[in-house]
Amino acid sequence: MALAGQASAQKLSVAKMDALVEKQLWPAIDELSEYVSYPNDAVSAEDIAKNIAWTEKAFAKRGFQTTVLKTTSLPLVLAERSSPKATQTVLFYFHLDGQPVRPAEWNQKDPWVTVLKEKTGTTYKELGGDVPKTTVNDEWRLFGRSTSDDKGPIIMMLKALDIAQAEKQTPPFNVKIIIDTEEEKGSSGLKSALDSYKEKLKADYMIVMDGPMHSSNIPTLTFGCRGNAGFTMTTYGAITQQHSGHFGNYSPNPAFRLARLITSMKDEQGRVLIPGFYDGIAFDEATKKIMAAVPDNKQDINKTLQIADEEKVGANYQESLQYPSLNIRGMKAAVVGKGSGTIIPEEAVASFDIRLVPETDGKRMVDLVRKHIEKQGFTVLDHVPTTEERLKYAQIVFFEGSPGTPAFRTDINAPMGNWLRKAVTSGFGKDPVIIRIMGGTVPVVPFIQALKVPAVIVPLVNMDNNQHSPNENLRLGNLRTGIKTCLAILTTALP
Repeated sequence: MALAGQASAQKLSVAKMDALVEKQLWPAIDELSEYVSYPNDAVSAEDIAKNIAWTEKAFAKRGFQTTVLKTTSLPLVLAERSSPKATQTVLFYFHLDGQPVRPAEWNQKDPWVTVLKEKTGTTYKELGGDVPKTTVNDEWRLFGRSTSDDKGPIIMMLKALDIAQAEKQTPPFNVKIIIDTEEEKGSSGLKSALDSYKEKLKADYMIVMDGPMHSSNIPTLTFGCRGNAGFTMTTYGAITQQHSGHFGNYSPNPAFRLARLITSMKDEQGRVLIPGFYDGIAFDEATKKIMAAVPDNKQDINKTLQIADEEKVGANYQESLQYPSLNIRGMKAAVVGKGSGTIIPEEAVASFDIRLVPETDGKRMVDLVRKHIEKQGFTVLDHVPTTEERLKYAQIVFFEGSPGTPAFRTDINAPMGNWLRKAVTSGFGKDPVIIRIMGGTVPVVPFIQALKVPAVIVPLVNMDNNQHSPNENLRLGNLRTGIKTCLAILTTALP
């Protein structure tokens, strides 16, 4: 057989891929269980070091040269493998760290020891006895911290590499794999690594293998993610809390002031009223068709959320994600419930996030909010007001803002998009779900922008995986499709 990196390469058929992946499912479950057994909260450098050692050994076994890259924080793992005659390089991103665990909240003895379960009624029950390692039910779940986020995808890639090697299918491009060790803590080491390792990390394309697929579990390609800016505003009343009987109707209540300010920012349909907030965003007919083609079911989404109606920012769920959003993430004024009293609060605080899209710069958006507040008759300060300022200005807002993390989006019809669509379609015999931009934010975005490389997110795990929460799990049907997706990518020539 000719190598896949040569012009005469023979592509594996869909049926052949299915058969090869089937043989790797139980070995993948076993290897993932071993990987999960290493605690991986990035607060422990010692635990992360053990994970790094395991990861290096796993990739070295597949013929990769591994390097531990020192950073200003925890180190990174870089695995590299060149292919004959390849002139282009694909950089894959994963992370091996996970969220903290609270064992008492898990429905198993140890979150670091995987448990195979199946659904019984509305709950998942552990599979009893010795499960014969012959077939795998797609609806079984493997429970354990990082089974989905993000050790599961690493194992999927490793098993795809095993299949390619056994079938003498050399990837038709050079492969670099960067593995973050503190993604759940903001990826500070990854960001700092660029100054020292930019040349070493250089690539033609970048694939981010993190996050959940579309809820249908159809193979998914996500061409971007929203960014995240934020701000906090504080309004003021009297210098201390006051008796509402003695000073009601006299001393201004900062909570009402804050409420009036908040309601000036959005209409009843959820559309932001701040001038310029949606500037620069427009969709052509082709883009609208792409968004409308995503198999979302509004009724199912609303039922899951238990909401009677949705906000009217976009024509559908996908379109709503193409706009920046304004969200109150927390509010505080005195005390409610036990311990509350009949008082006028001394201050009221609201914390916001703005989900950004590529057309909206974080600094500009925060400035738009600040200007809007001023237009409502408030004096905006960048510090807690002094006594003199409190006596001089009737309505004061202490405003703190941050431009945050930017958004990114890669053109769906660019060469990278065409390549990935071709790879997934050839592997599954049907088109993938195309997500123009997802709602969440990944901390790797500054890294993508610094490398100036086109990037696409290829999510592999189930949407309902409880990532970041107790009882994190991986649906085994996603293990199957994830290995196959990696294999399809690794055996498809670049444009």
